[in-house]
Amino acid sequence: MNDKKVVMITGASKGLGKAIAKAFAKQGANLAICARGKEQLHQTADELEALGANVLAVAADASLPRDVERFVAMVEAAFGRIDVLVNNASMLGPSPMPYLLDYPEEDFLEVLRVNAAGPFLATRRVLPGMLQRNSGSVINVTSEAGHIGYEGWGAYGVSKFALEGLTEIWAEEVEGTGVRINMVDPGEMDTEMHDLAVPDCDYELADPEDLTDVFLYLASEDAKGTNGKRLKAQEFILEGREG
Repeated sequence: MNDKKVVMITGASKGLGKAIAKAFAKQGANLAICARGKEQLHQTADELEALGANVLAVAADASLPRDVERFVAMVEAAFGRIDVLVNNASMLGPSPMPYLLDYPEEDFLEVLRVNAAGPFLATRRVLPGMLQRNSGSVINVTSEAGHIGYEGWGAYGVSKFALEGLTEIWAEEVEGTGVRINMVDPGEMDTEMHDLAVPDCDYELADPEDLTDVFLYLASEDAKGTNGKRLKAQEFILEGREG
C-alpha cells in the first residue's frame, strides 16, 4: 500500500478492529479509527503510531448519525478522502443471549441499531466521495450467525443477517462504478465478545491478528473486480494470491 490509502475503521479499539488497524498500519496506510471507549481507543492509537502510522482517533458511537457525520468530516479534513471503510463496530447484546421470545425489546432494537443501522450510516456518508472518484472499498464484518440461523443467537444473528442483505443490495447498486462493497466472516476468534457469547468455550480460537489478510486484499487493487462477495477470513491466505 505504497499509495498511502486512507482507511477508516469503526470499533477499532480492541479485538478484530484493532488487529485490522495494526495490519494496515504495517502497510503504511493513513488510519482513522473510532470507538465508544475513549481511553482504550487512544491506547490503540499510540500503538498504531508506534508502528509508524498517521492516526486520527475519534471517540464516537458509529450507530449515531451525528457521531458518524462528525467522524467522517474529521477524516476528510485530516486526510482529504476515504479510500477504505471497514464497518467493524458491533455489539452482542445481553449475555447469556436469551431466546427471541424472551429478548428484552430495548436490547433487541439497540443491537440492530449498532450492528445493522451503523454500517448503513457510515457507508451512506462515505460512499459519495468514493463514487465521485470512481474508486473505493467498503468491507462489512459479518458472522456465521448472520448466514445460518442458530437458536439462541437472538438479535446479534438477526442483525448480521440484515448486514449481509445490506451488503448484497448495495453491491448491486454500485456495480460498475469502481466502488466495491464486500463482507468478511472472521469466524470464531479469541475476543472479549466471544467470551461473552460462548463463556464455556473449551476449544482453540483464532487470533484476530491472524485474520487480517482478507481485509488487506479487499482494500487492494488486486480486488478491483470483487464486489458483493462473502469471504471467510480463516480460509483466506494473502501470500501467493493473484488478482
